Amino acid sequence: MTEWNTAARVDPLELIAFCAWCFAVALAGCIVGLVLGNIRLPATLLVASHPAAGAGANIGISGVAAMAAAIVHVRAGRINWRLFGWMAPPSMVGAVVGGYVSGLLPDDALLVAIGAVLIYFGTNLLRSRDVPARRERTPGEELDIRAAILTGLGVGLLGGVVGLILGSLRMPALLRYVGESAARAVGTNLTVGVCVGIAGVIGHTPDGVDWNLLAIGSAASIPGALLGARLTGRLSERQLLRAIGAMLIVAGLAMAVRAIT
Repeated sequence: MTEWNTAARVDPLELIAFCAWCFAVALAGCIVGLVLGNIRLPATLLVASHPAAGAGANIGISGVAAMAAAIVHVRAGRINWRLFGWMAPPSMVGAVVGGYVSGLLPDDALLVAIGAVLIYFGTNLLRSRDVPARRERTPGEELDIRAAILTGLGVGLLGGVVGLILGSLRMPALLRYVGESAARAVGTNLTVGVCVGIAGVIGHTPDGVDWNLLAIGSAASIPGALLGARLTGRLSERQLLRAIGAMLIVAGLAMAVRAIT
């Protein structure tokens, strides 16, 4: 029988630590236009009933955090709604399929997949010296909608499997391949992330989602996301991203070790 409740079986101190981590992750991530579900994921899995249900809760928390931050960006006019309209539907389809597939994978295989993704993200962040440059466009040239659709589908699928909205993959694609400006890419990326979060939870529902954990993590993430979005552009991001990269690699290795031991 599927386990639906996690919070009741977790030590209160662990829940407090989990909430503090959710707040900190949302705050740090939304400063640079991301919700960083990839570094929240290990903590979520530690208090989840099993990996697939924890991944479902994590992607839901990411969607809620993205929604809170997106509200700030909507008010600031940093959303490309036309691009959102093209990118969100394939992203949601991919996330639903990925969430369903994750429930079919053995727990150890899912942990290895999550660990590999975390290590990949961390390595990229440590190796990257600059934010990916925006593709040069002539005045009046349209954005590359085909790239937006393919990116949305692919990133949504992978995110659904591992329980992430993967804004850290979508953002470079928006800048480099789709050709969006940095400011509007931040807001559009978070808004698409809201849809991916909803679809990912739907995809994970057949195998069970830790709904209590999702609610607790979301409540802790919203204040951090709102504050982080208001601080966008005011803090240096290079050192922050490199620190995140190091944490991702450590978390990914720990996840892989947990799967094979």
